[in-house]
Amino acid sequence: MLQTSSASATLPPAHALGTQLMLAIRDLHSAYGQSEVLHGLDISIAPGEIVAVMGRNGMGKTTLMKTLMGIVPVKSGTITVDGRDITALKSHQRVAGGLAYVPQGRMIFSAMTVQENIETGLTVTKERKVPQDLYTMFPVLLEMKARRGGNLSGGQQQQLAIARALASRPKVLLLDEPTEGIQPSIIREMGRTLKKIRDERGLSIVVSEQVLSFALDVADRVLVIENGNIVHEAMRADIDEAQVARFLSV
Repeated sequence: MLQTSSASATLPPAHALGTQLMLAIRDLHSAYGQSEVLHGLDISIAPGEIVAVMGRNGMGKTTLMKTLMGIVPVKSGTITVDGRDITALKSHQRVAGGLAYVPQGRMIFSAMTVQENIETGLTVTKERKVPQDLYTMFPVLLEMKARRGGNLSGGQQQQLAIARALASRPKVLLLDEPTEGIQPSIIREMGRTLKKIRDERGLSIVVSEQVLSFALDVADRVLVIENGNIVHEAMRADIDEAQVARFLSV
């Protein structure tokens, strides 16, 4: 059951907006074997919207991301991207359908060069060369394009992982715990980058996060997940920071 603060209770639900939803999650259940983790989630993401899904460790954030990407199977419910039902598709088909995923821990190919890493994201576009606009957005990657991914700093690897995801020209970008292991100054820069990506590419972005300051910096809307249910939702302008912080405290 979705519970909202009184500040957000008067807001129209996202699915009532006049625009076509870019990502619609309806009654989503997923499980590891017999153990259900997500219990009927309903989430609507508008075009160009940045939504932060917050919650403590083990509450279902990563499972949600992996279920959206087809890594964890859907038990029941539907996932649509730009009006297309992708629920039954395999992971690579979901990428072709407009989803891109930056996993927790970045998962770059450490033995491959920066350029080779980004090129792995071109598979679904049939392009052969890394688009120049990616290097324009992440100039450090241009400087280091011949360097092995494993030799980059944590912040540089995160930029590489995002660039690789953007190479597939997605409609929705999913980022799982992007601030993990990143120093504060780089976190602030990452926030600016995500908003720039949204503004320049018109992407919808869903970011799972535990760092409240980062979520408040980048998100248009914040959801809180607890034990596989959405328990709180508020627009950025109406958010009760103390209430969200209580959900995040152990």
